[in-house]
Amino acid sequence: MKRQPLEPALAEIERQCLRRRRATVDGYPRKGSHTEVIVEGRRLVDFSSNDYLGLAAHPALAAAMAECAARCGAGSGASHLVSGHGREHAALEEELAAFIGRDRALLFSTGYMANLGVVTALASRGESVLLDRLSHASLIDAGLLSGARFRRYPHCDAPAARRLLAEMPRATVLATDGVFSMDGDVAPLAALSEAARAHGAWLVVDDAHGIGVLGESGRGALQAAGLGCGEVPVLVGTLGKALGSFGAFVAGSADLIEFLIQRARPYIYTTALPQPVAAATRAALRIVREEPWRRERVSALTARFRAAARGAGIPLADSVTPIQPIPLGSARAALAAQHALLEAGFWAVAIRSPTVPAGSERLRITLTAGHHETQIDALIEVLSRACASAAAGAT
Repeated sequence: MKRQPLEPALAEIERQCLRRRRATVDGYPRKGSHTEVIVEGRRLVDFSSNDYLGLAAHPALAAAMAECAARCGAGSGASHLVSGHGREHAALEEELAAFIGRDRALLFSTGYMANLGVVTALASRGESVLLDRLSHASLIDAGLLSGARFRRYPHCDAPAARRLLAEMPRATVLATDGVFSMDGDVAPLAALSEAARAHGAWLVVDDAHGIGVLGESGRGALQAAGLGCGEVPVLVGTLGKALGSFGAFVAGSADLIEFLIQRARPYIYTTALPQPVAAATRAALRIVREEPWRRERVSALTARFRAAARGAGIPLADSVTPIQPIPLGSARAALAAQHALLEAGFWAVAIRSPTVPAGSERLRITLTAGHHETQIDALIEVLSRACASAAAGAT
């Protein structure tokens, strides 16, 4: 049978303004800062990074990584269960568990793999998985790959989740993002916890965008909601956002972690994170504990951005987190706004379908502790013009 050519499919993606293109980031013009980047030769202020606390370029992380690489080598060489589990991994898991306030933590190579590992280990054929409609793609894929019956409830609608759990046979897993990566809003975690416990389901919260940012000490959305391991037994977090390095973890009871070691295929059959990455993350955790001003600053800058945006007539979503979506309504309008910001010296990427539903295309602005008030004020000025132009083009 002759293979179907790919050119027509690519042409259709292009026609819909949905073709993704990678930009090469060449470097960082200011030492120790990720707020300015050089993208294909142009110096830009970055408002797209998930480096919320400004740690990715912190010299302490680079020094820890370099020292560990000189001592342990660049790669781990094998999976955790063969010969790849080193002292830096063990120390980081202990420190993550202590920071989060749980019995144990387990490292995964990526957040995607952590979600796949958790859901497919806890649910299987004949059981049921229920997710928020706007859950991250990794949770959706995990639900599909588990073989369990898979459904989604309306976004952040805890009563609907409770009703669906009652209808689903052998409801095993209820999963949600803590902070939603494209909308910046926070899940109704207390109500979801009550629903999960009422129906005997595991509540899995992927708090990739909450860890380090929310909560009195940066423990994330669960701390902000006053919930512990009893209310939310499975917590997933990533290391490549507020913590500035790479990888992910799952935290929970000792029995949960031991079960995942035995059953989570993305953990069992994957090469372990390089130890230098673990060493850098340990340095990041120390900074998070010792420098709460970073969390306070990104919160203050977020409030400044929202107040200025409202004053300038810029449309805003219902988000008090550093993720600030600017809805523009079409892929073409979002790309035009991205181009306008690029011409003015700002890097803010258009988010289009299928990452977000068609018709909800947007710019996704993210604030970090490294940004300056003057950068935010200048961004608002350009955004105001770009949004006005998008609105005029829609009429």
